[in-house]
Amino acid sequence: MTTTYTATPIGFTDEELEQVTYNADGLVPAIVQDAGDHAVLMLAWMNEASLRKTLETGRTWFWSRSRQEYWCKGETSGDRQWVRQVSYDCDGDTLLIVVDQEGRGACHTGERSCFYRAFGTSGSSTPSEPGTSIDPSTPSTGAPSGR
Repeated sequence: MTTTYTATPIGFTDEELEQVTYNADGLVPAIVQDAGDHAVLMLAWMNEASLRKTLETGRTWFWSRSRQEYWCKGETSGDRQWVRQVSYDCDGDTLLIVVDQEGRGACHTGERSCFYRAFGTSGSSTPSEPGTSIDPSTPSTGAPSGR
């Protein structure tokens, strides 16, 4: 069965856009998360224009730092992202984009997630399993608490 996705624009105000803080290059990191299983798929960069276009079109648009151009995820590969929610963090300096991921996945290598390599695996890469995620109820070790 093939799933048909639909682009759904996300409502926003200029006041909300003003809450986003961009770095010296005019960019903000955007974490992309799967709407179904909450896996982190990728991290890319947005400027104000690509964020606005993402919200207006319901598709993910990013700024390529290496090519110095806009790109819409999946237009070349067919592995499109259909935006379901966009949030900004408490400092306004990071975005979280929740998507329905179409196709093989988000990574240009063909992996579902760009985060398919883990430390502690003797240098070998371990492809991610669909639906694999970290259990947020399990306490982490060695992480500082608070800020």
